[in-house]
Amino acid sequence: MKRLIVAVLALSLLFAASTAFAEGLIVIITPSHDNPFFKAEAVGAESRAQELGYETLVLVHDDDANKQSELFDTAIARGAAAIILDNAGADASIAPIQRALDAGIPSFLIDREINENGIAIAQIVSNNYQGATLGGEEFVKLMGEEGNYVELVGKESDTNAGIRSQGYHDIIDQYPDLVMVARQSANWSQTEAFEKMESIIQANPDIKGVICGNDTMAMGAMAALKAAGMGDVIVVGFDGSNDVRDSILAGEIKATVLQPAYRIAQMAVEQADLYLREGSTGLPEKQLMDCVLINGDNAAKLETFAMED
Repeated sequence: MKRLIVAVLALSLLFAASTAFAEGLIVIITPSHDNPFFKAEAVGAESRAQELGYETLVLVHDDDANKQSELFDTAIARGAAAIILDNAGADASIAPIQRALDAGIPSFLIDREINENGIAIAQIVSNNYQGATLGGEEFVKLMGEEGNYVELVGKESDTNAGIRSQGYHDIIDQYPDLVMVARQSANWSQTEAFEKMESIIQANPDIKGVICGNDTMAMGAMAALKAAGMGDVIVVGFDGSNDVRDSILAGEIKATVLQPAYRIAQMAVEQADLYLREGSTGLPEKQLMDCVLINGDNAAKLETFAMED
């Protein structure tokens, strides 16, 4: 009996040692969940962290760098094991990430890069340029290589906005009969996109297409076009949201580009777990995930920023 008790205790200690790495808090910080893309990130990261045995704290910075800094202070005060972050600015996020690292808390970035290497353990982002070239090629095809068009750009401080725009133009600008008559930032916002498109339509009633830096702006643009009786104008987005999927299936928005937000968030948690257990992820800091074109041919397979088998 004594030997059995000793054996059981030994097994218990071994089990405790093997699972101790999963005892801790993972803090997940993203922009507002009003955008389904960011909500999918938070849900994906939280569910995977809990599956691996961690406590979770989900916070929202609303693209406010000062608020993000305060949330990092909260994570540090709570003794977080790791931080999963979709950041509030490529430059403004450097200091809080460094502050967390100095406190022994590693950060794993998703969706948006920062303008610094070596302070985040991982920066896992969609290949925005590759995705934008896919979207640009589809837009050119849908436009028949000619016509006036509008570009709605994302938040100017977000590096993804510039990368996507560059990818679009590296394709579209090869076609001289495609003429951009307006280019405005709608800050990733559906409401702003609606308002900007209302004004653009008044000045340019002959537009044939609108290419957008994300899906929420595409939804806003489509709503404004429909309200103006211009629902046949070609609209292309970027993200792969369920809302745009439904619009594509309804014959309205024509295409989007899927960036796998849910899976990227899960990968960040998995790499955080590996790093906490072994001190390394064994992977480079910068990691790119290729995007997928979504149109009427495959939209039915899209669900919550992932393609169903």
